[in-house]
Amino acid sequence: MDRTAILRWLHSALAKPANRAKRRIIRFQQHSDYKRFLHEWSGLNTSPASQNAIRHLPAIAAFSLLLSDEELAPRLHESIWIEDDPLVTVHGTVHKPAARERGIPWGVGQIRAPQAWSTTTGHRIKVGVIDTGVDFSHPDLKQSLARGINLLNRGSLPHDDNGHGTHIAGTIAAANQLHGMIGVAPRSTIYPVKAFDQNGSAFVSDIILGIDWCVRNRMDIINMSFGMKTRSKSLLSAVTNAYNAGIIIIASSGNDGKRKSIDYPARYSQTISVAATNRLRRVALFSNRGTYVDIFAPGDKILSAWLRGKYNEMSGTSMATSHVSGAVALLLAHRPGLSPAEIKSILRRSMTPLRGTKTPRQTGELDVMRMLQAADR
Repeated sequence: MDRTAILRWLHSALAKPANRAKRRIIRFQQHSDYKRFLHEWSGLNTSPASQNAIRHLPAIAAFSLLLSDEELAPRLHESIWIEDDPLVTVHGTVHKPAARERGIPWGVGQIRAPQAWSTTTGHRIKVGVIDTGVDFSHPDLKQSLARGINLLNRGSLPHDDNGHGTHIAGTIAAANQLHGMIGVAPRSTIYPVKAFDQNGSAFVSDIILGIDWCVRNRMDIINMSFGMKTRSKSLLSAVTNAYNAGIIIIASSGNDGKRKSIDYPARYSQTISVAATNRLRRVALFSNRGTYVDIFAPGDKILSAWLRGKYNEMSGTSMATSHVSGAVALLLAHRPGLSPAEIKSILRRSMTPLRGTKTPRQTGELDVMRMLQAADR
């Protein structure tokens, strides 16, 4: 590999104005080439602005930077791959303020989580929630949060400036039964990984950094309540790294009402893909569905925690995904050491048939008690 040519090309690209530039991910085909490149790049006398313009992604031997179409380097493609670093959005739909939530939300009850709490509460299970952060002051979450990381501002706690991440965390692990709400796995621990901004958007490269953080900090579960339409080889590499590390990755199918297609990363086989149901155990109208979906869970008009200690009602496959993350936390606390493949198999064997579907055996809704029974057989 001609690293000198790559270094020259990078210098040229970074020296030009960023107008009409798009964020791209540059991946090395050989990890050893990436390591040598990093060493040489760090030794160059480049300006701090040039150094900061590159976002390093060591887990997949890559980096991300702004690059115009004119600056793409076809002559270098034999040793590197170049793909877009697109924006990804969270999977929540319209939300509205709700009255103070007390006790057990309907979705937590529908999946029969409370009946399992005499056996398992998710104690010591670490759930990485790659999202918009979390409201650290929320009374229902205070007992359930670890520090996590803010990938957008490394010096700060991952405070939520959107609300979506707090809502997800509440469904998974809220623990304030006397005065507030309780989540599916109230003694599990949420590690908020803030990759998404106040608009609920993140670059794929931010998500990759979040996945890598979860792998290095030994999360048991990663909740991914977001998605995009296009396939990303870089994101797949990061997901595969986490899967191979034994982490269970749970991802939302998307909110476009599609019958035969779901979003990425839920579409990757290494994830547990989740679609949404309503109170009637029917597929929610907004939910993507089809053969790529592994399981359904409540996702319509879900009440959970919100910013400034409040509560909101949200709908989306995001909300369904958080129910499944909580359920898997209950399962892992009960049966430590289960692999991602074993957990997916247990979930698929223990589903409750949906109403109003012609293929009840192929797919179904999460049932925590049946899940635990299937794991014990």
